[in-house]
Amino acid sequence: MGPPLRGAGTGPGRAKSDVRGSDGRVTKTKALVHSMTGFARMEGGDDSVSWAWEIKTVNGRSLDVRSRLPGGYEALDPLVRKAVAGACHRGNAQVNLQVKRGEAQQAWQLNEELLEQVLDVIGRLESRLDAAPPRLDGLLALRGILEPVEEEDSAEDRDRRRQAIEADLKTALGSLLAMRSEEGARLLQMARGHIDTIERLCGEAAGCAATQPESLRQRLREQMDLLLSESNALSEERLEQELALLAGKADVREELDRLQAHVSAARALLDGGGAIGRKLDFLCQEFNREANTLCSKSADVELTRIGLDLKSAIEQLREQVQNIE
Repeated sequence: MGPPLRGAGTGPGRAKSDVRGSDGRVTKTKALVHSMTGFARMEGGDDSVSWAWEIKTVNGRSLDVRSRLPGGYEALDPLVRKAVAGACHRGNAQVNLQVKRGEAQQAWQLNEELLEQVLDVIGRLESRLDAAPPRLDGLLALRGILEPVEEEDSAEDRDRRRQAIEADLKTALGSLLAMRSEEGARLLQMARGHIDTIERLCGEAAGCAATQPESLRQRLREQMDLLLSESNALSEERLEQELALLAGKADVREELDRLQAHVSAARALLDGGGAIGRKLDFLCQEFNREANTLCSKSADVELTRIGLDLKSAIEQLREQVQNIE
C-alpha cells in the first residue's frame, strides 16, 4: 500500500474564514472561486484492513452526489453526502470507497464433509481406473475443500476503523477542495482577461457608435435629396420623420451602456468570490443579448466587426464560466 495522499487543507470546510491578526482583531477574508472539476485519493489502513477513498467531481448545474460503497459500509452513505454537500456547492460528485482485508490476517478452514465425499468417490473409482493416487496438494486445490474464514473484529476495532475511515474522507475532501481552488484561481484569471477584452471592445464600439447616427443621417439625407430632385410627390417633412426614426433605431448607445454595466457587475462578482458560477452564467446571457442587438443595429462595417469580436470574447468567457462553481 502506498503512502497516504494528504490534502493541503485541514478539512473540507469552505474557503471563507476569519483571520486573527497579531493585534487580536479578526479580519474577514473573501471566499475563493472554485472550479467544479477535481480529483482526490486518500489511502489508509490498520493491522487487518486497508481502504482507499476516491472522489471525482465534474461540471453540473447543481450538486449531485453518488457513492459506491462496499458491503458492510452502506451506513456511510449519509455521512458521505453530508460531507460533500458541506464542501461543494455545485458539480457531479462520484465518491468510491474500496476496502480490502490483508492476506496475512486471512484464516482457512478445512471442509471435512466435502473432503470425505471426494475421498469416497476416489475409493470407488480406484478399482475401475488404473490411475495414480491423488496427491494432497491436488486435493486441497479442489474448490470448496479449503474455505477462507474472516476473523471477527471486536466492536472496539470496528468503531476505531470507522472513525479512521471517516477522518480519511474529510482529508480527501480537503485535498479535493485544494485542487478545485487551484483550478478556480486559473479560471478567475482567464475570466478577468476576457472581461478586460469585452470592456476594450465596448470602448472601440463607442467610438464608432458616436458617429454612426450622424453618418446614417448624412447618407439618408443624400438619398432624400436625390429622391426630391426626381419627384415632388414625396414630402420632405415625411422624409425627415423617417430619417429621425431610422437614426433612433440605429443608435446603439443604450446597448453599450448596458454592456458596461454588465462588465462592472461581472468584476464585482469575481472580486467577491464564492459560488458565483450561476450568476456569471446569467451575465453571459445578458452580454450575448446586447452584443446581438448591437450587431443587428450596426450600419457600419467597423462596428459590425467589433460586434463580432465582442460576441467571440463573450463566448470565450462563457466557456470558462461553465467550469466555475
